[in-house]
Amino acid sequence: MTYVLGISAFYHDSAAALIKDGVVISAVQEERFTRKKHDASFPSLSIKFLIDSEKISLNKISKIVFYDKPFLKFERLLETYISTAPFSFNSFRMGMPIWLREKLFLKKIIINKIIDIDKTFSTNNLFFSEHHLSHAASAFYPSPFEEAIVLTLDGVGEWATSTVSIGQKDKFEIVKEINFPHSLGLLYSAFTYYTGFKVNSGEYKLMGLAPYGRPVYKNKILDNLIDIKNDGSFRLNQKYFNYLYGLTMINKNFENLFGQKYRNPENEKLTQFHMDIASSIQLVIEEVVIKITNSLLNEYKIENLCLAGGVALNCVSNGRLLKEGKFKNIWIQPASGDAGGSLGAALAYWHIEKGNKKTKSKQDHMQGSFLGPKYERSEIKTNLIKLGAKFQEMSELKVIQKTAKALSQGKAIGWFQGKMEFGPRALGSRSILGDPRSDSMQKTLNLKVKFRESFRPFAPSILREDLENWFELRCDSPYMLLVSQVKKELCFKMTNEDEKLFGIDKLNVKRSKIPAVTHIDYSSRVQTVHEDTNKRYHSLIKEFKRLTGCPILVNTSFNVRGEPIVCSPADAFRCFMGTDLDALVIENFYLEKNMQDIGLYEDYKNKYELD
Repeated sequence: MTYVLGISAFYHDSAAALIKDGVVISAVQEERFTRKKHDASFPSLSIKFLIDSEKISLNKISKIVFYDKPFLKFERLLETYISTAPFSFNSFRMGMPIWLREKLFLKKIIINKIIDIDKTFSTNNLFFSEHHLSHAASAFYPSPFEEAIVLTLDGVGEWATSTVSIGQKDKFEIVKEINFPHSLGLLYSAFTYYTGFKVNSGEYKLMGLAPYGRPVYKNKILDNLIDIKNDGSFRLNQKYFNYLYGLTMINKNFENLFGQKYRNPENEKLTQFHMDIASSIQLVIEEVVIKITNSLLNEYKIENLCLAGGVALNCVSNGRLLKEGKFKNIWIQPASGDAGGSLGAALAYWHIEKGNKKTKSKQDHMQGSFLGPKYERSEIKTNLIKLGAKFQEMSELKVIQKTAKALSQGKAIGWFQGKMEFGPRALGSRSILGDPRSDSMQKTLNLKVKFRESFRPFAPSILREDLENWFELRCDSPYMLLVSQVKKELCFKMTNEDEKLFGIDKLNVKRSKIPAVTHIDYSSRVQTVHEDTNKRYHSLIKEFKRLTGCPILVNTSFNVRGEPIVCSPADAFRCFMGTDLDALVIENFYLEKNMQDIGLYEDYKNKYELD
């Protein structure tokens, strides 16, 4: 029995993952325990959870693997500072002391942190993977394929920003890469910054904003910012960017090119200009990804594709890639960002360093991505009593029936059950649920529950067996990473008056029989729900279908903007009491808002910073 522990930390979205004899056991992000969004600190609490849940000590772990190589990253930073001097002086002055004081001695810091957890840990058991190798391994080894092309795209690792690997049962090799400063992830982040959203967290907002605009700046981007070759390889024109040597993503040339300054989110509203910018860069990203993958298919003649890295979380791009239909199968790592690097680091060591073959399987090995903590009945009850909550305890069947009925009546429900999800998406374990048939549900959830921008779309969770009756999708999408069109016969035609609307005004137009999950371009970010990986959630949707004829629920993550997804029953209760949720379901415990002590209400609207 061999355990390998993977760790990602010190940049953003720190996490830890545990595998046993190559099998994924559990994985969790540190933010869920510390309650700090995108927490970059060493994942001590995550590691403690992993070893405690497996009932082992750290000295039982054969190897602890860090997800990248700090010295190579330091080399890249140093070379960048030298090559861009004197322009890089401010960046050098701010960044270098941190490296000289901390990050350059990361091995020692990691060892000390691990020893704090378990003093018996042997320093010989620490190993360092490479950033994009970790991403690639996280995509290929949990996938159901024996052979695949693996594409990783993100901001930057040590030097690489994009890699292509060929994965086979007994062999894995990175065959191509694009290096810093040329990066699709950094290009998208530059536009995230320009439109006033936070880099490394607001990219999905940019994606959600894109359908409200028109891609009128697409050619300007292609003519000035990025040079794309026939095979999809690219170079960025550094004349317009500041990340190479400055403290921001873009410079004055960038602002002059588009004719407006960076949007300050504190005092400037989104306009049609920002929506058009979002639409333009989204289309460029999609076309680059299509070019890259088409070229790879022509070159390697392998019909399976795996994706990882932050850009792989762009579900609109993924949906278009699927729609192109060139690859027979596509599989995307549900924790594609840096958190998933922890899992990839462990898998890369087990398979590539130790030479263990990939396990053959018709299903992927992510267990639905339900890899985090689960809470037992007695623990939940004790917590709820301690918190002063008023609750009913009932059978599983009764709680499912009561919840489905409440949802059919238009109530917003906090749903907490089973193991917590690994990755940025709530998949029915730590979710806020609603009725997709409601005209007002999207606005209600955004403004009164999530406290975030009204334009943000919500995902439909649909019974896998009903998928093709509601969406133009023919394959599984369990991780909410594919966008598909709603079936035409379910959509409503826009009137002449509707056609004249621009921007956010389009949000108020009812577009289909499931308006709460239909975006303004008639698309949805689909999650297929499978009985074998999420039986309880599947049963809830099935009961909702029995009551309403609709096999779909609105699903969004159980948190408010700026807050990590809830982890514990206490987290769930506090969020429930700080928002306009009508009810909270924690396993077989049912809580109604109007039954709670008014003195327990919290002000969640101002508790967390804008994300």
